[in-house]
Amino acid sequence: MTPHDAIIENRPVHLAVRDHGGDGAPVLLLHGLGGTLLHWDAVAPLLTGSHRVLAMDLRGHGLSGDGPWEWEAVLDDVQAVVDHFGLDAPLVVGHSLGGMIAILWALRHPDGPGIVNLDGLRSSETAPRHYAGVEEEELTALLAELKAVFDAQAAAMAQPLPETHAAMFPQRALRTTDAGAYVRPDAALAAQIRYDPHFQDSVPALAGIRCPALFVLATENLPGLPGRVGELMPALRAGIRRDLLPLVENRPHLRVLELAASHNMVAEQPEQIAQAVLGLRRESTGPGVTASQGA
Repeated sequence: MTPHDAIIENRPVHLAVRDHGGDGAPVLLLHGLGGTLLHWDAVAPLLTGSHRVLAMDLRGHGLSGDGPWEWEAVLDDVQAVVDHFGLDAPLVVGHSLGGMIAILWALRHPDGPGIVNLDGLRSSETAPRHYAGVEEEELTALLAELKAVFDAQAAAMAQPLPETHAAMFPQRALRTTDAGAYVRPDAALAAQIRYDPHFQDSVPALAGIRCPALFVLATENLPGLPGRVGELMPALRAGIRRDLLPLVENRPHLRVLELAASHNMVAEQPEQIAQAVLGLRRESTGPGVTASQGA
């Protein structure tokens, strides 16, 4: 089936949705910060053999409308897609920021079929206590360098993109004005999300999840990280594992999968991501099991 695009109007924030078709239990796909529903174009066809699959642009992203980043309002956006398409209790799959939304969706729907969270537990810019294995003085220096990188990105987002840079983005990821093309989300919304406590650390919320949940963790750095930022990422991943594994140890409905990929795992390993989604409901091999999956 050829994917069908739709816009849900008549609500506070209009929402762009791509219906990939398929038969079976519904799956709704949520992209990360700065992404669009195009993020899922390689994964969705791998799921439609056994699922009805849809993807959406989050508010402030893609072709969806603008609105403040309030988590309950974002969950209402997701619910609007579910209601508009008559979905019956979808499995919600989210990458990065989308995974953080999926966690809150699970709390709102404790009896739902579950969620898959793809490397969406903490922002790379989080509290110092959330990193593991780095001495304090070194950590302070690395965090200062990371902050400088994000500050520079934020400043660039407030300006029109050079034409050569704009050409690197899909058209739906840009807002074009007389002054030039700007990347979405805009700088103000990105700043609001950047400093949000749930975006910086979603791990504590896991304790309240009652439905099945799979957490897929990256094991590798994103390629091309600037300066010494790459030295900080293993400490971030170590801190997530340190704090996550005790939470799942006595909760067999919460599973962890380590994937040989970077944070960009959806683009790098679409087949493995699809396998993880399709395998969520397979029988658990025991409480607190941590599996590994190679490339």
